[in-house]
Amino acid sequence: MRRIGRPMADANRILLVEDDVLIGMMLVDMFDALGLPEPAQATTNEEALAIIAAEAIGGALVDINLGDEKGWPIADALAARGIPFAFTSGGGDIIPAEHAHRRLVAKPFRISDIEAVLDEFSAEN
Repeated sequence: MRRIGRPMADANRILLVEDDVLIGMMLVDMFDALGLPEPAQATTNEEALAIIAAEAIGGALVDINLGDEKGWPIADALAARGIPFAFTSGGGDIIPAEHAHRRLVAKPFRISDIEAVLDEFSAEN
């Protein structure tokens, strides 16, 4: 488990893709409580894909439902670059076969679930 204040082994930022502003703020607070740097944030496929193209990303948490969009293009881009990621969802979603092996973090989030996913990302990097 990550210790409070312990930086990730990889200095790359984590990307949070979440269209609900309050949930995004809660996740940022969880990062802060874990002593981690503020993550990159996106609320749409377009924003997330631009960040992935422009920044070194160490991992990502991708909400499946982004308003009227699904997060599949983001998942495809992350997978193509070998960037570890997990999906987030409030439930009821079917993950495409090519991403079925990815971890799914259910809402409402628990800090221990977020910490475990981030530890997995660190191990993969």
